[in-house]
Amino acid sequence: MVFYRKYRPQKIDDLDSEEIRNNLRMVLQRGVLTKGKQQDIKNPSYFPHAFLFTGPKGLGKTSTARIVAKVINCTGRSSKTDIEPCGKCEQCISTINGTNMDVMEIDGASNRGIDEIRDLRDKIRLAPFKASMKVYIIDEVHMLTTEAFNALLKTLEEPPAHVVFILCTTEPHKVPATIVSRCVLLRFKIATEDELVRSFERIVKGEKISADKDALYAVAKLSDGSFRDGAKILEELNLLANGKKITKEFVEKKYNLTNINKELADFLIFLKEKDSRKAFKLIAGLVEDGTDLKYFLEQIINNLHLLLLKKAGIEEINSKSPDFELDEIKALVDLFSKAYLDTKYAVLPQLPLELAVVEWSSETAFSQQSHILDGTRSDNNDIQSQPRSLNESLSKNLNNKPSFQKAAFNSPQSGLSHDFKELGELFEELIEKVKPYNHSVAGVLRGCVIKSYDGQKLEIEARYKFHKEKLEENKTMQILENIMAEISGKKVIISVVLKS
Repeated sequence: MVFYRKYRPQKIDDLDSEEIRNNLRMVLQRGVLTKGKQQDIKNPSYFPHAFLFTGPKGLGKTSTARIVAKVINCTGRSSKTDIEPCGKCEQCISTINGTNMDVMEIDGASNRGIDEIRDLRDKIRLAPFKASMKVYIIDEVHMLTTEAFNALLKTLEEPPAHVVFILCTTEPHKVPATIVSRCVLLRFKIATEDELVRSFERIVKGEKISADKDALYAVAKLSDGSFRDGAKILEELNLLANGKKITKEFVEKKYNLTNINKELADFLIFLKEKDSRKAFKLIAGLVEDGTDLKYFLEQIINNLHLLLLKKAGIEEINSKSPDFELDEIKALVDLFSKAYLDTKYAVLPQLPLELAVVEWSSETAFSQQSHILDGTRSDNNDIQSQPRSLNESLSKNLNNKPSFQKAAFNSPQSGLSHDFKELGELFEELIEKVKPYNHSVAGVLRGCVIKSYDGQKLEIEARYKFHKEKLEENKTMQILENIMAEISGKKVIISVVLKS
């Protein structure tokens, strides 16, 4: 049996999150004083009739739900006030084995319709088969349909005294507030490194694995805050070690983490310089070495977060990273956060990272376009001076170099009712208003130019096929058309063409 299943927590003390252990004890230990004596915890009125466990994947929500089921129905406790399940009685063993007729686990994704919830509602009226209470664990409860939630709500409003519901979800924002308000809420937070190591130590002890504590902390850094992911990584390392001691150096070698800090520092420098060629070469090296690109993206975002705190004056941090401006940090975080999410479904793991570099580097294309309009280029095509704004550059050309109008907008139609300066101001305003919606789209627009605009139709010319496809996405086009309507006061049809 795989580690994360074999070493699932079986009692409250086994739970690795200290906060969850304490909160669960407080909820389950609430005694009702009757004539100076604590009420027997077998009394159904002792327990809340519904729990809601929320948090990211792999933190033990379902395992905790099973522990609660054992706490409720355990018959082998040493005393009436001891809430820990014994793990030896018939109720505990059958719950562990998944054969308890009174503890039902329902997958919300597979049983999401109103018919399934109605069937459940009809059956809960029946008395428990052997246990003192019936426990319904509904996993991924956010997957239920609206009609199913409404049917479940009626049951939660007037639940039978012998029933407890435990709802689990990774997306609590999709659970109706009316359901949430009727549950005792327990939030499972991303596991800390100490909590992860505590979990690993239980596995190491049980499997008699030889491992350094530093190695366990190295595994914790790779676990993405998930107990399940960490257990899977530890199991993989144990197989690779083949009986040898697992050290920090062994973990770093297997996951190519030794030179990650140097490569990360170089990558941030390339981003600052907008040198996409060097950035692509570095990414290719990471792929060749077998580096986990998801972990590399995590470190990029973590470094940008530290730079943000430093820039905002919240923390004094000694960082060797380049000095990005606040708006640059925000743009980079947006780009790499999207790349991180896209990595999960990417055919080529390096592609989301490379696309983020392309989008970021497109800012350079816009800077060069501004200087072409300003007529200030050196012989080797390097930019000699930086205009303070696009408006200033366009204004200069209006007064001094009107012949650039046709070159910039590529169409004799563009000057019918809007002069050169107005078109430049219009495009800059469009870009600025797009930023709050999607910073990466604003970056793509900076690499484009207006080809024509007659007050009713706006034609944008893109230099790259990738930029054209990005702007033509339905969601992006809707944003652009809405903003143009806001700017011009009327509906404007937008089209994108590729520069030949």
